[in-house]
Amino acid sequence: MSTPSGIAALKHLDLDGHDLPPSPAPSSPNNGRKYALATELVYTDSGDQYNASSVPIYQSATFKGGPGQEYDYTRSGNPTRTALERHMAKIMNANRALVVSSGMGACDVITRILKPGDEVVTGDDLYGGTNRLLTYLKTHGGITVKHVDTTKLDVVKAALSAKTTMVLLETPTNPLIKIVDISGISSAAHEASPECIVAVDNTMMSPYLQNPLDLGADVTYESGTKYLSGHHDLMAGIIGINRAELGERFYFMINSTGCGLAPFDSWLLLRGVKTLAVRMEKQQTNAMAIANFLESRGFKVRYPGLKSHSQYALHDSQARGAGAVLSFETGSVALSERIVESTKLFGISVSFGCVNSLISMPCRMSHASIDPATRKERSLPEDIIRLCVGIEDLTDLVDDLSQALVRAGAVRLTGDSFVALDAEDVEGQTGRTTQVVDEP
Repeated sequence: MSTPSGIAALKHLDLDGHDLPPSPAPSSPNNGRKYALATELVYTDSGDQYNASSVPIYQSATFKGGPGQEYDYTRSGNPTRTALERHMAKIMNANRALVVSSGMGACDVITRILKPGDEVVTGDDLYGGTNRLLTYLKTHGGITVKHVDTTKLDVVKAALSAKTTMVLLETPTNPLIKIVDISGISSAAHEASPECIVAVDNTMMSPYLQNPLDLGADVTYESGTKYLSGHHDLMAGIIGINRAELGERFYFMINSTGCGLAPFDSWLLLRGVKTLAVRMEKQQTNAMAIANFLESRGFKVRYPGLKSHSQYALHDSQARGAGAVLSFETGSVALSERIVESTKLFGISVSFGCVNSLISMPCRMSHASIDPATRKERSLPEDIIRLCVGIEDLTDLVDDLSQALVRAGAVRLTGDSFVALDAEDVEGQTGRTTQVVDEP
């Protein structure tokens, strides 16, 4: 891939030593101000020799040539992946971005720098896969893992010490939608241990709505399978870093293990990211309306866009929107099962972030790998339902959910309105058992 002479002059800014645009990829608005994020998502400058509008796919495992050339083997680097990494660094407000084969692959790369005896402080409401990985490291790697309520800054401070090597956060958490003070915890962690790495899983928000690196975190990562891609047609993980030394350590792990994202998937993700703004705006508009709909019917709804959320102000102070994932409780596991099985537009599936609306019972699906005793200890309701709202017509989504609530016996249709039933009204009703599916 050839580059214009003006870009070649910036070669010293390229952390990998490639004769390519620096990381993050440059933008040059004519009026002197920075482009808005919705524009940056779409704008790419790959330096392609043919000025292709779409970044080319270099579907090659090897590159001919001798020592000193930019690329030799795709495990170590590929022009398409490089273009994606520089584009993502710009969007994540990072000095460097690295892309791997899945969100859990990103989490694995980050935690691989831990050594026996190191200490990790993390939340008590974690994605099941993250919990599974940390449990393995605790059991087999000699890592001390402290699960605490990360919504309480004083509790986190009490858990921190000079031995704390990493703080691993999610906000909003999944599926309890709890909000974590990224800035407060980052400051406390660095005060307790200056070399402590604060890593934030930003999958629920995406860089369009939240930038953990701007709030004091050292690392931000997310599953590109979700909002960044938007169509559930690829798997990817993205890591954003502002410390060059830390980026080199992560790159060493990626190059050593061969988990870098493949060229075609890199191209697909570049394409998906371009529509992130329009997708997310539509999805969170739909989600807000559905959250209000459910709350007005008497359900306990967890969504940071609702002013009834106990941490509404905190979320509003660090994010630019509430996202498109919400959860609600029915008071009955059997009732929740019937609701989940009665929707049509809301497909029963693990994961989120897709243009299609999804519904699930986390305790039976995405969090099934967390044993029941631990779920109880962490106050994870067995009846909780998670909705991942898509871009469909809002009227159709509300109608689909309304019909499911009626068929399940959660509400009673009276005239043109729905009336929520009391717990005793639904007690004893039985339905099919939702299949237990552990999210990979």
